[in-house]
Amino acid sequence: MPLRVIFMGTPEFSVPVLRAIAEAGHEIPAVYTQPPRAAGRRGLELTPSPVQREAERLGIEVRTPTSLKGEAEQQAFAALRADVAVVVAYGLLLPKAVLEATRLGCLNGHASLLPRWRGAAPIQRAIMAGDTETGMMVMRMEEGLDTGPVAMVEKCAIAPDMTAGELHDRLMDMGASLIVEALTRLGINCLTFTQQATAGVTYAKKIDKSETRVDWTRPAGEVHNHIRGLSPFPGAWCEVDIGGRMERLKLLRSTLTDGVGESGGILDDRLTVACGSGAIRLVEVQRAGGRSTTAQEFLRGAKIEKGTKLS
Repeated sequence: MPLRVIFMGTPEFSVPVLRAIAEAGHEIPAVYTQPPRAAGRRGLELTPSPVQREAERLGIEVRTPTSLKGEAEQQAFAALRADVAVVVAYGLLLPKAVLEATRLGCLNGHASLLPRWRGAAPIQRAIMAGDTETGMMVMRMEEGLDTGPVAMVEKCAIAPDMTAGELHDRLMDMGASLIVEALTRLGINCLTFTQQATAGVTYAKKIDKSETRVDWTRPAGEVHNHIRGLSPFPGAWCEVDIGGRMERLKLLRSTLTDGVGESGGILDDRLTVACGSGAIRLVEVQRAGGRSTTAQEFLRGAKIEKGTKLS
């Protein structure tokens, strides 16, 4: 049975879900998303979110409040008389009045195996912690941070060299089909919920720029997970001397390998780098202001010799 669905989301991760809901024949009276943000070289151009662009393409009304705490915004939300709200990476907290304003509540698509990695950056944190499995979950929202009961789950293996960007895309596609299935079950009153476990709760705090610099004194496994967990954005980085000038180098892809040496030292002509224990080989890098390249392409232009120390 088609439902009347308010959609709430902002980044590219949310777009396939919005599109899938529309293609499944559900009525979408409005889409809520973050306001346009300054972009461009001088920050003078306002750029709408990916969800706003998709909603406009679909001909759906777009609302971009900076907060939902005010009575006027809450009344406007309730006036849509929706059956349910679907929230995927929206970016604003939903107050109780909004959570209770639809007939069937609010469903959230979350990219982790709750209760592990509640919060803002579950994809990056799972990889940075060395997890070998994650997934998408559909839960009913409560006032707590990702604490609601879970209705559906689909698991996904995290391969040893998988980056956050690759996992993002895999979960993005999984989320679209999972949400549509949840709405189908909700429409025929057969969507059941199970309370989350009380053990194993972890929080995926937002990635801070201060934690993006690579610490070569850490074990190779931790350095590798750090690099792939922050790839492609915001990107782990280090500094390297190129032609007598220290230059920032973004590290986008790596793999574990054998090697022993001083932490941060280049061990061969393939960008193998010694860590606190073990070594990694850099596979893809990006110079400041340049494009991403393979390690071999980088070495042809940068001439980094064995024994060079990465800061």
